Amino acid sequence: MIDSPLPTMGLCAYSGTGKTTLLTRLIPLLKSQGLRVGVIKHAHHSFDLDNPGQESRSLRSAGAQQLLIASRHRIAWIEERPARGGEPGLSELLTALDPEQLDLILVEGFKHEPFPKIELHRPALRKPFIHPQDPSVIAIASDTPLLSRTPGLSQLDLNRPDQIAAFIVDVIYHQGRKNQGYGKLRHAL
Repeated sequence: MIDSPLPTMGLCAYSGTGKTTLLTRLIPLLKSQGLRVGVIKHAHHSFDLDNPGQESRSLRSAGAQQLLIASRHRIAWIEERPARGGEPGLSELLTALDPEQLDLILVEGFKHEPFPKIELHRPALRKPFIHPQDPSVIAIASDTPLLSRTPGLSQLDLNRPDQIAAFIVDVIYHQGRKNQGYGKLRHAL
């Protein structure tokens, strides 16, 4: 399992299943319970945080290797990486977050890395399950009831973000903090 200084839970699914949509619904629910939530999202392509014409884009285009943009409301850090380098691993990215400022980390993507995950599944998309090949999946959230149960996996309603948030708080945040380890969660459920 990935070593994380904080309780960490991922959402894994095929593209188009609604990972980001669910995250945008979970974050306010978790915040309403007093949790400070950090998010790590994997992008499969090049992306920009700054738009053409903005000073930050001009500075990056001029060759800045690292750029820190700050205001009283927000700080953003951008690092240019050589194209020949591989994808950053989740362990590397976890070290970029400040554990003193967070209580919980939610992760979108990194489905091949070993850390606790909820698999999102929509039967209408006709995609195979991820959990048979990934022992890190500890729950399945589906938009329709699943016909069979997989031992050790909780089943959640994808249309009930409140239920999923409660699962994250109970199983990942409280139980994880008590056990100080997340590797055995699937077998403990």
